[in-house]
Amino acid sequence: MIPALLVCLACMQQPDPALRHPDSPAMHERAPDTFQVTLETSKGTVAIEVHRDWAPHGADRFYNLVRHGFYDGARFFRIRPGTWVQFGINGDPAIASLWRTQTIPDDPWHGISNDRGTIAYAFKDPNGRTTQVFINLKDNSATHDKEPFVPFGRVVRGMDVLDALYAEYGEKAGGGIRAGKQDPVFAGGNAYLERNFPKLDYIVRAEIVR
Repeated sequence: MIPALLVCLACMQQPDPALRHPDSPAMHERAPDTFQVTLETSKGTVAIEVHRDWAPHGADRFYNLVRHGFYDGARFFRIRPGTWVQFGINGDPAIASLWRTQTIPDDPWHGISNDRGTIAYAFKDPNGRTTQVFINLKDNSATHDKEPFVPFGRVVRGMDVLDALYAEYGEKAGGGIRAGKQDPVFAGGNAYLERNFPKLDYIVRAEIVR
């Protein structure tokens, strides 16, 4: 469990100015070939190892978003128990709306399957990935590989934390991109989610491991 003081400090921090400028060079740096990200969550710590050769565009986008604090405070707003968990809408409506249309090109699938622990981007249309990602809680290769949802990393520690996230809201807190029910989340941000879905777990802070 994350100490309450740490949660409060994270909530009080001002957004990184770079997040208000999606086209800036700061948001388009090349990621290392391999790097690790820790998600300090309301349930514990999750560590993700990202492999740029699996999905260069996806890895670069994730690297820059994490580096500038995009996922800090983000809710795990969509969970299908035992299947996957989704996050990636910034809690500030102004920032979330800015990034909603900042797409990256598709990465070709290199044979890394969507098995338990892999992380990939959610999307609706070709070349439509932006900021929302999901982590597979089971082997979803039979359905997800053929899309393809291209994994760009894998959880190396903390799958038990992900399994324990509050999941009773299911699809109600925003659904997926394809369901077309995310407008209230983008418009209201964390304030909307806290008011209507107060039990959602969240990321206190996401950091690149140095």
